[in-house]
This record gives sequence, C-alpha cells and structure tokens, in this order.
Amino acid sequence: MLGRVLDDGGLLEEVDGTGPERASARGLADLTLRRLGQIDDLISRFVERTPKGSAQGILRLLTAELVFAGTPPHAAVDTAVRLARSHKKTSRMAGLINAVGRKIAAQGGEIAGTQDPTRLNMPGWLAKRLVKDWGSEVQQAIANAHLSQPPHDLTLAQSGDITALAHETGGTIVPTGSLRLPGRPQISALPGYDQGAWWVQDAAAAIPATLFGDLAGKSVADLCAAPGGKTLQLAAAGAAVTALDLSADRHVRLRQNLSRCGLTADCVTADLMDWNPGRQFEAVLLDAPCSASGTIRRHPDLPHRTDGRKLAEIAGMQAEMLDRSARLTAPGGTLIFCTCSLFRAEGEDHVAPFLDRNPDFAVLPIAADAPLNGLITDGFLRTRPDNWPDLGGLDGFFTARFIRRL
Repeated sequence: MLGRVLDDGGLLEEVDGTGPERASARGLADLTLRRLGQIDDLISRFVERTPKGSAQGILRLLTAELVFAGTPPHAAVDTAVRLARSHKKTSRMAGLINAVGRKIAAQGGEIAGTQDPTRLNMPGWLAKRLVKDWGSEVQQAIANAHLSQPPHDLTLAQSGDITALAHETGGTIVPTGSLRLPGRPQISALPGYDQGAWWVQDAAAAIPATLFGDLAGKSVADLCAAPGGKTLQLAAAGAAVTALDLSADRHVRLRQNLSRCGLTADCVTADLMDWNPGRQFEAVLLDAPCSASGTIRRHPDLPHRTDGRKLAEIAGMQAEMLDRSARLTAPGGTLIFCTCSLFRAEGEDHVAPFLDRNPDFAVLPIAADAPLNGLITDGFLRTRPDNWPDLGGLDGFFTARFIRRL
C-alpha cells in the first residue's frame, strides 16, 4: 500500500482485497502516511543511510507500530524481520531492520515527544501554500488536525429520524444536522443501512446542497455528481434532479446509492463542457473537480502524490466549468459553486472574476447564523479541518451562492 502511494503515485483506496487483514493493513498504512515526516526523522537517527524501496517501507511500518500504534515491541519487530526475510530484495536487510527496530522500541517514544509534528508531517509544498493563503497559525492548526483519523458522518434521508438513530449508534448530532459516529464502525452493519435511511457524507460536504432553500418540485442539475451524496440530498428534498458525471463507472455507484435509499434522479453520463440538455434549471450545483486538499484528513495519501504544480491548470478548468454552469441556470435561478479544497485559488479567488465574466449574476450571501456560525466569511462558506476541534473537525470546503438576475 505504501509503495502504491509513495512509489507509483496511486491511491490507498485502489489497493485490492477485503476482510479484516486488509482493513488492518489499510489502517497501518493510513497511520504511517499521517506521521511520515516524524517516522522518517526517527529512522534517520539510527541509520547512516536509509534503505530504499521495500526495506524502507518495512522500517516505516515498523516505526509506526512501535511509536504511534502501541504494538508490543516483540510482536512488531518479529513481524518486520519475518517480512524482510520472506522477500529476496529485502532478506539481506533483515539484520538492520531488527537492530533499528529494537533501538526505536527503546528510544522512539521519548524522541517523538521532542519532535514538532505539525512541521515534520505536512509536505513542504502544502505547508507553504497554506501559510500563503491563511497564515502560519492556521497552517499549523490544519497540520495538527490532519494527524487524526476523522470520524464517519451520516446524512439522513429524513432528518426527523436522527435522534433515534443517534441513540441506537451512540452518535452525536453536529450543529449542521449530520450524525457523527463514534469509532470506526462497519457501515453496512449499522441500523438503517439496508433501508436506505442514510448515507455516509462528511458534515462539511453536506452543507452546500442545503443552501438552495425549498427545492420541492424544482428542477436541479447536480454537476460532477458522483458518487452522489449531494444528489441524494437534492432528491430527498423533493427536487427533480439531473445528475451529470463524466464517468460511467462512478454513475454505477450513484445508481446503487439511489436504489438503496429509494430515491430517483436522471443520471446522465457526459462531459459538462459538451453537454446540451436543451433547457435551463431552477437550481444548479457545481461541485467542481479540484485538488481535494480539503479531504486530506480522510485521504492522507493525497499530499504525497502531488506537489501542487498543476493548481493553476485545475483552477482554469474550474473557471470554465463555472461559466458553463452559469449558462445552465435559468433567470431567477440559483447557482451554487463548491470545491473540497483548502486553497483560495480554487475557492475565494474565483468569485470576482466570475462576476466580471457573468454580469447577469450576483452573489447571494450565505447568512452567518446558526448552525453555520463560525463557518461563514464575507457571505461564503469556508470550512477547514481545524473547525470544530472538540467534535472531530471538518473537511475543507469552499461554497459560494449566486443568483441569476431576471
């Protein structure tokens, strides 16, 4: 799993396999990526030259177990040595791994207590951009939030059922109405799953679709819709939803979610920039493709797969998609633009240029009242991982709401 991410530029979720062993391996890989800077710093203190390839991966996993997972030293070192010996490329490194493991078991915890996690664990390119956008204090708070695995949030099809489900699951109802679960439960085994009473969706991601107001009977286009959390919200609100996505494979999952939840939407597989539905919509939601930097707390592999160099290119694509979405919005209609990004270039910086290019649109400010108190800046929604620290944080999102003049 580490090799897939760090050597091949892949995603953790792309690794095949199911069952408890895979879940345990995924959890260890997740932890290792969150603490990679500290782990590499620890290893460097006990070797003259850090090995590369699989041997480095074994040392990283071993250090994660010893220092951050609380695995008994004998078990962790024994497993690492046996793993090294089982492969031709790493067998000659078994002695080094054994020696380093024993030293880290004895001294690693004390050394970790002197490290600066917020400096070591966030890749430099990401830290630099966050400091530029939000300042060093916020960057450090975000880096700290990224160290913890986030909780699961549920969005209910019928909000009136949330109190009963919170009681059954031991969950907490967060200020915006999502249900936050304790621990890492098996989702499909929770009450209401088979009945389609809810779906998994970060509390921040669940906010944009609620900003339209009453949608009963209205035509809504959900653009870049899959895997469909927002489509489900819109359909549950009584809208006539057209869910557009470029990927046919992602639409399979969207249709499965709709079926499980007993909801309907017109699913269209097409490129937004070429799509011509022959009509306009009363409400349009564009959750544009982005860097996904706001979801690093859920996907710690992301900052290790990129260096941010394509950000300007991605932002340019978002501007084109936003203009296209505007043309699909009927006069008097509402357009909501959002990205799961922490970067201003993918959020706030789009607003003024969009209004210049589209003078028939105006900002429809989002009120800073409860439950959004503290999440609204200048009439726009801006969430960050360091929000709600006592509740477990939020994904990073930017959302702007516009109205097309009559």
